[in-house]
Order: sequence, then C-alpha cells, then structure tokens
Amino acid sequence: MSLGSLTSRLRLHLLPVLVWLGAVACVVMLLSRRTQRFEVLGVAQGQIHQIAATCPARLNQVSVQLFDTVTKGQTIAVVNTVLDNERPRALLQAQLETALAEIKHLTAQKIPIRDSYSAEETARQTNRVSDARRFAADVENARLEILRLTAQITTDTITLEDLSWDVKINEELAEKQAIAPYEARRVKSQYNALAKKIEEDERLLEQANVALVQALERKNEYAKLQPYDPNVNEAIDVIAKAIVVQEKRINELLAQLEALDTREVLELKAPSDGVVNQILHKSSEVILAGEPIITVAEPNVTEIIGYACENLMHQIHEGMTVELIKSSEPSKVQIERSEVTYVGPVIEQIPAQLWPNPNMPQWGRPFRVKAPTQMKLIVGETVGIRRL
Repeated sequence: MSLGSLTSRLRLHLLPVLVWLGAVACVVMLLSRRTQRFEVLGVAQGQIHQIAATCPARLNQVSVQLFDTVTKGQTIAVVNTVLDNERPRALLQAQLETALAEIKHLTAQKIPIRDSYSAEETARQTNRVSDARRFAADVENARLEILRLTAQITTDTITLEDLSWDVKINEELAEKQAIAPYEARRVKSQYNALAKKIEEDERLLEQANVALVQALERKNEYAKLQPYDPNVNEAIDVIAKAIVVQEKRINELLAQLEALDTREVLELKAPSDGVVNQILHKSSEVILAGEPIITVAEPNVTEIIGYACENLMHQIHEGMTVELIKSSEPSKVQIERSEVTYVGPVIEQIPAQLWPNPNMPQWGRPFRVKAPTQMKLIVGETVGIRRL
C-alpha cells in the first residue's frame, strides 16, 4: 500500500471525528451562552409627586378631580395652615355660649322672684314696697339684657370672622374659576346677614345701656323716699353677684380671643406637568404635617423596574448592559439597549401583573433600568428585559 493511499484513508476516518468534536463544541458554547442570558419582565414607571402641607392644617378646597391634567404651578388645593388655633377658638366660643346660657338661667329666675314679690305685696298690702321691688327688678333686667346682648354679639363676631375667611377664600377660588360664582355669593350673603344682625344687636345694646341708666335713676330716687327692705335687697343681691361673675368671665374670654393669632391660607400647587392619579383626602379634613393629599404622575416614563428571581439575582449588577423588548403590538417588536442603574438590597414581592399565575405570588430582587426615550413607553406598560 502506497503512502498516498494511506493518507487518504486516515483523512476519511478523521473527518467524522472532527465533525463530531465540532458539534460537541457548538453545543457546549450554546449551553454556556444560554446560562449567561436571561429574560425577565419589568414595568415602566414615571416620576410621581406627592403634594402635602408642611404643617398641620385643615383642607379647605380640592380644585382638581381624579385623572385631571395639571400644569406646573397650577393651584390644586387650598389649606388653612393655622390649625392650632382652631381648638382654642372653639373652646372659647363654647365658654361664651355657656356664659350666655347662665344669663338665660338668671333671667329664668326672675319669674319665681317676681312671684315672691307679688305674694309679699298681697300680704303687706302695700304698693310702695312693690314699686321698690319693681324698680330693682327693672335694673337687674336691664343688666341681664346688656350681658345677653354682649355675649350674643361676641359669639356672632367670632362666627363673622370665620365667614370673612370663607368669603375671601371663595372669592379667590371663584376668580380662578375653581368653584362656581354662586358659592362665593352664597357665603357673602351669609356674611352680610350676620353683619347686619350684629349691627342691630349693637343698637339694642346701646338702648339697653340707656335703659339701665334710667332704671338706676328711678330706683335711687324712689329709695330716698322709701325705707330699706332687707328681704328685697337680699333677693336682688344674689342675682347681682351672679351678674358680676358673668361680667368678669366674658371679659376674660374676650381678652383670650384677642391674643389668638390670625389664620393663614396656603395654596398647594402642582410641582410639574402631569395627571392627578390619587386624591387621598376630602375638603374639611384635618391633615398632618407631611401627609400626602394629592399625587401627580408625570406622563413621561423615566425608568423600568424589573424583578430577578432567586436563580438570577446574583447575575444583576449596576452598569450591566441589557436589551429592552417592547411587544405591545403582535406584528411589531421594538428592541433597545440600556443599562441597569440600581439593584435593590432585598427580595420583595413582585407586582401581581407580572405573576405567571395570578393565584401564585412571586418574589424577586428589584432592579432599575433607564428607559430609552425612543421606546415611547406608557406608565404601567410591561417590558421584557434581557441580558446580552
């Protein structure tokens, strides 16, 4: 056998072996690349802003509705930021109402006193003693009327101050077309009616003061002509002392009201263009400092949040290049490159929309990928994430 024929035979035997070795190498390479590649799902997200007051407050007005489009700087809520004064003011007003009730109680005591005077008049059969008592009763009635009107005017003045703030707020909101003009006119009508009532009560108070002076003059003139009656004096003394107590009480309450700070109204504005996606509180509710009232979502997607399961979580690291697959249309698939900008430190539950089985919750390690602007994603859209 010649050397040429031997070489030809060796080549024929080695060729299948080389082909087999090449196939094995390709399989090993494909398996290796498969272990290095992975694909998970992520959710497109945009910037969400929480609007809150910097101090405790009462929410006066919400100027937007759910899913309304807002612009940067637009007023979306109005709050009263001096909530600390509400409780003292309400307490003082309640005490003034109590003082008014005490005055009414003293007024009611006039009936048994008057009956007692009548019985004594019948027993003694003297008109002069009865006249003296009537003069004394006229004086006390005038003082009671003065106290009643003073307490009523003070209470109405507090309510008028509250209405003045409501008028101011509603007029500003009406000018900005945040509420209907009818609401502003209604509050203004309430304010004018109460102001007119206070003016009328002040005129009555002036008349009551004049009546008191006249009653005192009649009593003193009559007392000079009549003997002192200790029984009548004691009965009137009880009411007189009670009236003095109520006078001091009302004066103290008025001094405390003057010491209170005035209210401050604050407009909360949208920090950027966006859409209202949550309204967490209603008008007139009390809001704590920093507690979110409204959330505004920006329309542009800035990032994609993906979740890696346990067997893939150690392959994720910041700066890693990935491919993003958008397949919202069956006939069109868009693939863009991006990079991982952050990897979460702990495993957490994956959003339900990414579960393969809706009845079986899944967990994974979250990571953030920068969203390419050319993909034109919608907030909440599902995106595939694949390692290169």
